[in-house]
Amino acid sequence: MKNWLKDPLIAFLGLGAALFAAAGLLDGDAPNRVIDVDAAEVNRLTQQWNAQMGRPPTAEEMEGLIESFIQEEIYFREALRLSLDQGDIIVRRRLVQKLNFLTEDIATSQSPSEAELRAFHDANAERYRLPARYSFRHRYFSTDRRGNAEADAKAALEDPQAKGDPFMLQRAYAERSERAVGDLFGRPFAAALAVLSPAPDWQGPLRSAYGWHLVKLEQALPETQPPFEEVANRVSADFTAERREQANAAYYQALRSRYEVHRP
Repeated sequence: MKNWLKDPLIAFLGLGAALFAAAGLLDGDAPNRVIDVDAAEVNRLTQQWNAQMGRPPTAEEMEGLIESFIQEEIYFREALRLSLDQGDIIVRRRLVQKLNFLTEDIATSQSPSEAELRAFHDANAERYRLPARYSFRHRYFSTDRRGNAEADAKAALEDPQAKGDPFMLQRAYAERSERAVGDLFGRPFAAALAVLSPAPDWQGPLRSAYGWHLVKLEQALPETQPPFEEVANRVSADFTAERREQANAAYYQALRSRYEVHRP
């Protein structure tokens, strides 16, 4: 007799009945039951379909889009009426995110003037400074494969035909900063490379995180401060990001002042 309780269909129908009963108890607080699918909504559905499919919807497809919108709207309103949004961390985070987006959109609704961007660039010039950059080739001598990799590397300075060992990364690098070289080979290698002068001959050996290397430094570009025109796109993006952060911070502080908070 109790096996029917384990039937998924019976359980589903029971859950549906419970929700329906709850809906009946809450009818006094029912929201507006008029769903107005106006021209603006039809246009939005059409544009969304067009963006996804690359063509306007047929009459049958449009009818399906409208019916899907109506179903979604009904479910949304009923979910709110039943307070299904309460206690849901995903819904909570999404609402917070949406409020942040709204604040940011208002803050960035007007494009900054060139004067504002230039002033921002001047105030943050260090952010756009290009560090010294190095272009080099290297020959690798593995401490795992050789008994004395450093000595072999030194001997190879006199023998341009001397073979190095296979290396897991590239053999040549172009216009890499000292920091970028350090990320690949280790800080001591990058620091040693930075004090070399460009020359047609192999130099070294330099110690890396992998072993020893002979280096042919082909070019060393000095640190430079590019003009505004060359970094205008970056400046605009940074200016907008900072304006968004400031808007969110100001909006939060304004809201925070309206709340009384009890905390340990």
